[in-house]
Amino acid sequence: MKKLLLVFSLFLTTPVFAGEITSKITDSVSLTVQGAAVQSEKVGASYSVSGSNIQAATFGGVNGAGTYSINTAGQAFTFSESLNAADTVVTSQTVTSGQIASPNLYGNSTTQIGGDKGTLAGTLSATDVPTVTAGGSGTTAVGQRTIELSVFK
Repeated sequence: MKKLLLVFSLFLTTPVFAGEITSKITDSVSLTVQGAAVQSEKVGASYSVSGSNIQAATFGGVNGAGTYSINTAGQAFTFSESLNAADTVVTSQTVTSGQIASPNLYGNSTTQIGGDKGTLAGTLSATDVPTVTAGGSGTTAVGQRTIELSVFK
């Protein structure tokens, strides 16, 4: 019985082993200078006219003013005419060295000035953490060190 107990106890124990030990150090530096951008939406034409005691011979529309006259002379009248002209479509722009020198700006435009590199810099070191130096406006600098230690993987 003692021998049988000894044999079964060997099956219930887990073996002890020393798995690998891993150490990993990762350094990185990311430097970004924001590019210039232009976003522009073409605005369409609109025309409106309203009034009282007014007679229209021709409506103006988006091509210009109309011809109107007063219905009853000597009577009060109101009149309003408004026109918003459409943007002229640009079919081509000149690109030099990857840049549009004078971008077309339509009626609804947003422009963003590109960043200035200035003193933007980053350094990796074998013995120390990464270092970054701030640049001008529109820049980003990120330095990172990751240390991973795994035992008994």
